[in-house]
Amino acid sequence: MNTVFLLVMLIGTAGWITSTVSLRVRSLQVQADRTERRLALLLDHLGIEEPEPAGMDEVRALIREDRQISAIKAYRRITGAGLAEAKLAVDALAVRLQKN
Repeated sequence: MNTVFLLVMLIGTAGWITSTVSLRVRSLQVQADRTERRLALLLDHLGIEEPEPAGMDEVRALIREDRQISAIKAYRRITGAGLAEAKLAVDALAVRLQKN
């Protein structure tokens, strides 16, 4: 009986800790997103463009060769971006290249 009680208490405590940490992580993510948006607005207001990472010529060449997946992989390797962010960036770059 005593062991079952301790086990239930341990599981309950683990659940509480997990939910508390998850809430804190979500809160920090919201703060980081807000900070990124504010920084982007500030850079736009000041007319400052973020410098292009070295190696983007490789990404452009892959796009011109119609090798989108390889371009996304190269973009991720160069910038450290996630898959969704890299796909959006490569798609936007492809549109810009088609206009030129």
